[in-house]
Amino acid sequence: MKKIFLLIFTFFLFVIKVNASDLSISAKSAILIEESTGKIIYEYNKDERLHPASMTKIMSLILIMEQIDKGKLGLEDEVIISKDAASMGGSQVYVNEGETYKVEELLKGVAISSANDAVVALAEKVSGSKEKFVEEMNKKALKLKLKNTNFVNPHGLDDENHYSTAYDMSIMARELLKHKDILKYTSRYEDYFKKKDNSSIWLVNTNKLVKLYPGMDGLKTGYTENAGYCLTATAMKNNIRLISVVMGEDSIEKRTEDTLKLLNYGFNTIKKDILISKDKKIDTIKLNLTNKEYTNVYLKKDVIKVSDINSDKIKYKYDIKYKDIKLPLNKNSVVGQITIKINDGSVIKEDLVIKEKISKIKFLKLFKKNINTFINSR
Repeated sequence: MKKIFLLIFTFFLFVIKVNASDLSISAKSAILIEESTGKIIYEYNKDERLHPASMTKIMSLILIMEQIDKGKLGLEDEVIISKDAASMGGSQVYVNEGETYKVEELLKGVAISSANDAVVALAEKVSGSKEKFVEEMNKKALKLKLKNTNFVNPHGLDDENHYSTAYDMSIMARELLKHKDILKYTSRYEDYFKKKDNSSIWLVNTNKLVKLYPGMDGLKTGYTENAGYCLTATAMKNNIRLISVVMGEDSIEKRTEDTLKLLNYGFNTIKKDILISKDKKIDTIKLNLTNKEYTNVYLKKDVIKVSDINSDKIKYKYDIKYKDIKLPLNKNSVVGQITIKINDGSVIKEDLVIKEKISKIKFLKLFKKNINTFINSR
């Protein structure tokens, strides 16, 4: 009861506006970023290597969700529980060796209640073995350019060679959020895990802020004796999504307090502007010997700028470079790149695409066109 009261009190205390100088973060390491651009809004010891505890499961979930989104792993697929998975300690859903569970049921166990047995079972399903899965975790870390991260397991129990940083965790969180369906699970405060004996285990989200903080829908808590209390959180307000990470906290209360400080500071400090919409025509290019002599060029996605809420009006200019265009072109084919230089010194690069299918003109049609041109020119 005391902890619940403190949690509610802390929430209301930090709904008020907070300045960066007033944050007084107690975590060993912390960071706050805007999700769509990765812009760092606040940082403290962001590159210090620390034990990530169960925040490790963010990387595990990335690999699992990749397979689901690619269609290589189905939510209804059956997973046979191995002896290794069933013997896991720490947070678990108490599955037994030889039992079978659907992917989605195990995914709920991982995303909501941080079940170690469930994540090992899914790791084995995805890669064939826990060891192979860990190799894939580290390959993904290299691909994401995470210089201060190394994994030795998919669950996060302490190991000297198992470490990450607040910055690296924020990058992993951004990557996981590309798989939008994960929020269906991480945003749930409670659910049930159905056992084979027809009993059910009550799953309660280890991140209580999904119930208490408006807009929060994830992402992952962590705790071990060596790691302390950790939390990678994400929330969305007014079309702005923030990601915060705190590591090495002394208590759940401190972890909660610092997370709220960071998020409220971010939401009260920044704004997100669409500099150029993906629906705005950027240019028109001529394509010889095609079914469309001219076609319009657009941005592949909106160009977004995150800035201080009190900053001056943003000014920008851009340069366009087209690459060698090979026919035929499909809708959304990349035909070049735009480099946008903003008055604050930042540079944004985005791909340029077309929004229609372009094919080579057929010989007979070209011949008729040339004849008509010749006749009409006389």
